[in-house]
Amino acid sequence: MSDTYIPGTCNLGKAEVRSRQIVALVGLVATLILATGLIASSAPQASGLTLFAPLMVFAVGFIQSRRKFCLAYGLAGTFNLGKLGQISKVANPEDKAADRKTALSILAQATALALGLTGAITLLLL
Repeated sequence: MSDTYIPGTCNLGKAEVRSRQIVALVGLVATLILATGLIASSAPQASGLTLFAPLMVFAVGFIQSRRKFCLAYGLAGTFNLGKLGQISKVANPEDKAADRKTALSILAQATALALGLTGAITLLLL
């Protein structure tokens, strides 16, 4: 893992990556609990759409941790390679543009992943 800021590629340090992994785990656990409840209660198939929210939390956390890039930091023009909460600003406008592009790509990927998983779980299990 890089320990330097790389525009459009890396804006997170180890502590921040770890927190994204925890977010992904929380989203996954919430999804499993909700899906189990829906299955156990014989909920209508359309109720499976409620899985999208926790799956989106999972997807965003997972993709950010794998890419070492924070969507929110990318949109805000910031980065953090140190301790949690130790945020620095991106000064170069070209670097900010690269970060925004990557952030929007992560958002699109996470949305696609969450939608795909929501559809698959809803169709296969409910």
